[in-house]
Amino acid sequence: MDVAPDAAVASADAQPFVLVTKTRMLVAIGCRHLLSAAEAGEPEAVLGSGGGGAAMLVGALPYDRTRPPHLFQPETVRQVERPAAPVGRPLAVIRSIATCPDPAQFQAAVADVVDLLASGPELRKVVLSRALDLVVDRPIDVDRLIGRLALDEQATVFAVPLPADRRQAPRCLVGATPELLLAKNGAVIQSHPLAGSARRSADSVVDRSAADALIRSDKDRREHAMVVEAILDQLAPCCRELTAPKAPELVATRSMWHLGTPIEGRLKDASISSVRLAALLHPTPAVCGTPRDLADRVIHTHEGYERDFYAGAVGWCDATGDGAWYVSIRCAEITGNHARLYAGAGIVAGSDPSAELEETSAKFTALLRALGVDAPPAASLRPASPALPDLSFPA
Repeated sequence: MDVAPDAAVASADAQPFVLVTKTRMLVAIGCRHLLSAAEAGEPEAVLGSGGGGAAMLVGALPYDRTRPPHLFQPETVRQVERPAAPVGRPLAVIRSIATCPDPAQFQAAVADVVDLLASGPELRKVVLSRALDLVVDRPIDVDRLIGRLALDEQATVFAVPLPADRRQAPRCLVGATPELLLAKNGAVIQSHPLAGSARRSADSVVDRSAADALIRSDKDRREHAMVVEAILDQLAPCCRELTAPKAPELVATRSMWHLGTPIEGRLKDASISSVRLAALLHPTPAVCGTPRDLADRVIHTHEGYERDFYAGAVGWCDATGDGAWYVSIRCAEITGNHARLYAGAGIVAGSDPSAELEETSAKFTALLRALGVDAPPAASLRPASPALPDLSFPA
């Protein structure tokens, strides 16, 4: 392995990999080595070969399982306190917002998928997403965006430098995910899948009503059960012990209620690395559907764009194989003064297109507020929006 600092990840040098949990902030600086496609198949071998750099791999798994992971060994890793709330000037002035697909197209796609679900028993769930493209008046300050997102202590905030695009512009995936895909500590593993969502409200009565309706919702509980079932089925061959509660629990972030189920297990072989286990699970029915291959084909024919690293996973793996990987949702790809935000909704039998559109609108809220704009009504957005006034809120 060439252990010279890898210049191929210019964005990794400019923007560190950041992961903010409830208790700590991990910062991985620089890029000692960018894993090739072949090395990504044997990631543990990279850390075992020596040659300097931090004894850790960080990065992201793309949504598409046929594409190689974006993993790199940083120069240094440090752990620091959670970031303080940002102060000073507004983050940016929003100049324009465009949608892909537009709300009418998204609802039509949902209706088509509902028809597909009703046409036969094999397809059980499909997760459809849509994107918002924002242009602002200045390059987006990723550090300050991380600070704003970290105000929600129930979410894990991340920033992952990505390979440069065809214009060689630095890219970064930034988000605040509520969902743990897989964590490993020795032989002990954990997963905390989420599926089934409802928008939160500043009105405590309305907020409690939304939570109560979610926990009682037959549609949301069916959707959630599919995710838990798939994860248990995939982990069972690797585990000597594997447990999960029979019923989901309510999980709250600042903007959303979710149904969640904590899963714990003990591996038969503790040498299996966290990144291999994450790749085994990914993508779960929470971001793809079930059965996975069939749902993925439906997604490719109905969404109209490539997800890239949205709905993938972000995380780290150390030289012992321990690590943690989080589902890359509630996120945006940042390139200079442009941000593409993503949000998805699980479509099952009985799904209502207008309700699924509303769910995606609610899931945009955290990123839009962090960027400086409240979520606009879904129906007001068009494929090409006119310039907007300064909608930034004071820091």
